[in-house]
Amino acid sequence: MRIHTLPSHLVNQIAAGEVVERPASVIKELVENSLDAGASRIDIEVEQGGVKLMRVRDNGRGIHREDLALALSRHATSKVASMEELERVTSMGFRGEALPSIGSVSRLTLISREAGSESGFQVAAGGESPAAPAPVAHPPGTTLEVRDLFYNTPARRKFLRTEKTEFGHIETLVKRLALARFDVAFSLKHNRREILSLPPAPGRAERERRISGLLGPAFLEHALHLEHGLAGLRLHGWVARPAFSRSQADMQYFYVNGRMVRDKLVTHAVRQAFQDVLYHGRHPAYVLYLELDPLLVDVNVHPTKQEVRFREGRLVHDFIFRTLHQALAEDRPAGSADGPVPAGQAEEPPPGAPPFSPRGTAPLQLGERAAAYRAGFEAQRPGAQAPAQSVAAAPDEQMPPLGFALAQLHGVYVLAQNARGLVLVDMHAAHERITYERLKGAWEGHRVKSQPLLVPVRVAVSRREADLAEQQQALFQDLGLEVDRLGAEALAVRAIPVLLHGVDVEGLVRDLLADLVVFGASERIRQEINTVLATMACHGSVRANRRLTPDEMNALLREMERTERGGQCGHGRPTWVQLDMAELDRLFKRGR
Repeated sequence: MRIHTLPSHLVNQIAAGEVVERPASVIKELVENSLDAGASRIDIEVEQGGVKLMRVRDNGRGIHREDLALALSRHATSKVASMEELERVTSMGFRGEALPSIGSVSRLTLISREAGSESGFQVAAGGESPAAPAPVAHPPGTTLEVRDLFYNTPARRKFLRTEKTEFGHIETLVKRLALARFDVAFSLKHNRREILSLPPAPGRAERERRISGLLGPAFLEHALHLEHGLAGLRLHGWVARPAFSRSQADMQYFYVNGRMVRDKLVTHAVRQAFQDVLYHGRHPAYVLYLELDPLLVDVNVHPTKQEVRFREGRLVHDFIFRTLHQALAEDRPAGSADGPVPAGQAEEPPPGAPPFSPRGTAPLQLGERAAAYRAGFEAQRPGAQAPAQSVAAAPDEQMPPLGFALAQLHGVYVLAQNARGLVLVDMHAAHERITYERLKGAWEGHRVKSQPLLVPVRVAVSRREADLAEQQQALFQDLGLEVDRLGAEALAVRAIPVLLHGVDVEGLVRDLLADLVVFGASERIRQEINTVLATMACHGSVRANRRLTPDEMNALLREMERTERGGQCGHGRPTWVQLDMAELDRLFKRGR
């Protein structure tokens, strides 16, 4: 066959193969057009999972009558006009391919009315060129109807799943879009039954109400709200505590300048932030928004615009990692108290009080308040004399976040009373986190010490990786590694960190180089060292059935309040649980 120009309809169908994967892909393109049109309300109607009908109506600016036919032609758009605008694009769409691609594999009708126009106009896609617009009654805004998807491409239609599955993809997509734009009202109907009805959410309380409705109230109960800006970058949103981890990555919502993305660099940064507080195989949950100069992010790198490329990838990766890592570190019991933390309780131990040690024999001095509370509890025993100051006499605002210990249950749990009610502490998990953070602090306070290998380990790598290893000698030395280049595609590892004795040296170096190639940085050494420290912390922590004195139990509570990431152990298990008085009243049906 000689070289020839493809018919425009065939070109559109080829483009549809990239843009229109399933009905949810159509909804994504149409809703994003509505958002670009400045709509404050978007109504979505679907029938038979989107195969029979998809209708998207908005109250946006509308389309001029003379532009309706042009809107259905390829590479026609109102969003960019020059290369400079493409480099700083802030709109969801910009290629001008969505509508003609959708129209080539369905029966598409476009109805629109500008705010100042007396009536709306309608145009249908089909043939080489759309027919002239016809007047029709329509409120200000735009409606797009897509019927009989893939009616003219039966091979594509065979790949569609069941009606329930296809609508599930649409519902998930609408949730993602609704989390991107809190200022817009959304509604979703399937087979004329209302599924979602979301009013605008201008304030934080309304936004959290929308998140709770879309992701469930349990997410917000475990979520930390964060907001941090630095060097032209701003990250804000909600991230769930490690105890709310998921078996799948199904509750991860990340937006870059309002655009929902699935980016490897972002995912890697988040995983690193959770590396020592999450079970292996578990996934964090979050709704996060990254804002930066549009010039620093390229959105034109994927057919469906679900991936982006950062011009300063290493900076973005480090910013996301450090922000989330710090937010998790600051999630201490002290942060969950209703009242202010008394000076000298959460930040610093009382004068003369040593840190908690399960092997200590001398009772720890915790101050007069602890003694008064214990005396109050003793006074409640039959026949005991009431002390001068009882439990009720001490005001709640003077109580530490985790309160004071009441007893030890089966040698495993510490029971404590605080201002809100009852606190249950897993003493092994709590002490494991305390010990782990101490070991990390002691290790990070000194330079990584190296241990020479008796026999150097030869590692075969690619030429690119060998060049990278040669360029990153300073980094390897800081990590406690001594790596020499033996040839064009060979390295020799002559020393490793002392704590990593017995590690798979070849696998470690390969993983380290792979991270440097993809992300420009690596935390492999730190991860391996943290794994060793976590094991040491686990073996060095107080065990079950170890009887603790009241002073030791209270010292453990105070250490938890001062320890970073004190809410969970190194395996992601929670270290303590709060039972409010309202929860206890419900258990015993009080007040009914």
